[in-house]
Amino acid sequence: MKKWVGSLLAGLLLSFSAMAAVDINTATQSELEAVKGIGPAKAKAIIGHREKNGPFKGVDAVSDVKGFGKASVAKLKGELAAGAAKPEAGKK
Repeated sequence: MKKWVGSLLAGLLLSFSAMAAVDINTATQSELEAVKGIGPAKAKAIIGHREKNGPFKGVDAVSDVKGFGKASVAKLKGELAAGAAKPEAGKK
C-alpha cells in the first residue's frame, strides 16, 4: 500500500511539473524544445532574440522573433510564460 501511494504521489508531482509553463526569459534550449511546436531552430531564435534585446515583456512578444507569427504564439500561449523582467542596473 505504501509503495502504491508513493507511486501515485510521484506521478502527480511529475504531471504537475509537466503542466508548468516554460519561462521564455530563463529557459534553456532543451527546455524550450520540450514545448510542442518549438524545435531547435525556434528555440535558438528565442534565446538569440532574448540575448540581443533583453527579456520578453510578455508571451505575445515572441511574435517579434523570426519564425513566430501571431497564430503560432496563440497556440503556444498556454505552455509559455514570461517571468518578471528585472530592470537593468541603474534603470527603473
